[in-house]
Amino acid sequence: MSTSVLILIVLTGLGLVFGFILAFANKKFAIEVNPLIHIVEDVLPKGQCGACGYAGCQAYAEAVVLNPDVPPNLCIPGKAPVAKQVADLTGKAAAAVEPRIAMVKCAGSNEKAVRSFEYAGVDDCVAANLLFGGAKACKYGCLGLGTCVKNCPFDALSMSDAGLPVVDPEKCTGCGKCESVCPKKVIAMAPLTVHVRVNCSSRDKGPVARKACTAACIACTLCVRECPYQAVKVENNVAVVDPAVCVANNCTDAKCLAKCPTKAIRPAVLGIVPGTEDQAAVERACPSCVKTNTAAG
Repeated sequence: MSTSVLILIVLTGLGLVFGFILAFANKKFAIEVNPLIHIVEDVLPKGQCGACGYAGCQAYAEAVVLNPDVPPNLCIPGKAPVAKQVADLTGKAAAAVEPRIAMVKCAGSNEKAVRSFEYAGVDDCVAANLLFGGAKACKYGCLGLGTCVKNCPFDALSMSDAGLPVVDPEKCTGCGKCESVCPKKVIAMAPLTVHVRVNCSSRDKGPVARKACTAACIACTLCVRECPYQAVKVENNVAVVDPAVCVANNCTDAKCLAKCPTKAIRPAVLGIVPGTEDQAAVERACPSCVKTNTAAG
């Protein structure tokens, strides 16, 4: 018998032996998977966005089925309908889920924002941010390279000709993926009930911010003084609106819009480029603004 044939027989024998050993071990030490995990996973939207705090839908399904302390309403994209299904399947109580949507806190379009230099590197905001904080003079503004668009698992974002992302309110689930990948943190999740939004994230002082972008908040505090409900305050040189206060007071006349010199604070109109709200939107959000403007004229 030749050496090559002998080697082949020995290797085949070893393969069969180890195969039997592995098959026995697999049967002996097999861990049964709770079939409910797959049922729960099937009702999840499969966005793999991680908004629930787990590494994908399967990981959350395992946690919510096996861990009694994991609530059934953590799937943000699934909203209330999915939370109810998961609650029914797992026998847990589901608290109400408040719908939310992504808001772009920057109106520094190509026309309004000053550029310090021309960027010709990798077409990615994270990469551009590594080079002196990006090409914009405002180091807090949107870099406009669409990293948020590329990472949205629900195709709810698109880049406008103005160099700013636009959120599609019909597709946005509020998962927060765009918020987590933006190096400038100009995207934030907001409740659908929000009345107004601040289209600026700059923390520079007024003169510096205005020099870098004509749409910047200059921290003049006029909006703070105009709001009768104390829903607006200035933090780190930029206006901040608490939407919960607006809703609680049923504000239908957002007077904070009336005297903003740079129009940094505007009606929360969805699905448009930040800073392009038309006059009709302003009038709907702030009826008294029309009277103020007429009197001023």
